[in-house]
Amino acid sequence: MTDYGKMIPKDFWEAVRGGKFNKPTSGVSHGYAQANLVILPKKYALDFMIFAQRNPKPCPIIDILEVGEITPPLSKGADIRQDIPKYRIYQEGVLVSEEEDIRDLWREDFVSFLLGCSFTFESALLEEGISIKHIEQSKNVAMYKTNIACKEAGIFRGNMVVSMRPIKGRDITKVVEITSKFPEVHGAPIHIGNPEEIGIQDIDNPEYGDAISIGKDEIPVFWACGVTPQLLALNAKPEIMITHAPGYMFVTNIKNEDLSKG
Repeated sequence: MTDYGKMIPKDFWEAVRGGKFNKPTSGVSHGYAQANLVILPKKYALDFMIFAQRNPKPCPIIDILEVGEITPPLSKGADIRQDIPKYRIYQEGVLVSEEEDIRDLWREDFVSFLLGCSFTFESALLEEGISIKHIEQSKNVAMYKTNIACKEAGIFRGNMVVSMRPIKGRDITKVVEITSKFPEVHGAPIHIGNPEEIGIQDIDNPEYGDAISIGKDEIPVFWACGVTPQLLALNAKPEIMITHAPGYMFVTNIKNEDLSKG
């Protein structure tokens, strides 16, 4: 059985291209940062870059590709059109399809953004003995829409999406300390405890990902999430916007420690 956790990014890209891996990427390529993807026509790129700069918690930029380029500068050898297990295609604000390869949809005016992903700091949590339940249960992380408004920029406006991990009460302080050292992959939690305070009415029914049970000795902890741009697409309605499917990330060549500030 292939151990994708020990696989270097180059080999993982080849596995994805070959159709050998088509699951959420939490836990793969330990030690390497994962990223959310946003692809937009050039005419929308400046608006989105300003939006990301104004909202670094949900949209921390870790790499940007030149217009029409398919290889991230910090991940040489990759092809952004086929090295993610699943993509989402939005047209005029409507999710029209999910694809495993977007080469047929590629346009020379596309600009691609890679945003930091909280899967990156999970390695640091695991190294400290912190349980990550969605990895243990082979599930996708739970993600929710909130009532937390983002700062607007151009056509982009809307509320933040968050990811949730149940954490044992005794580990909360350690989790905050560890994740705060990774500001480029969402950093410290934005909320701990009562989900209703941030507009989540049913913790058992996430809008994205899988439901994760919360034990009696656990507290729900919420981080800003790079799926936020997909919610924004519903409001902005660009002619086309391509993203990763929630939980199906791009594995970069960037080492986790290179994104740590501690």
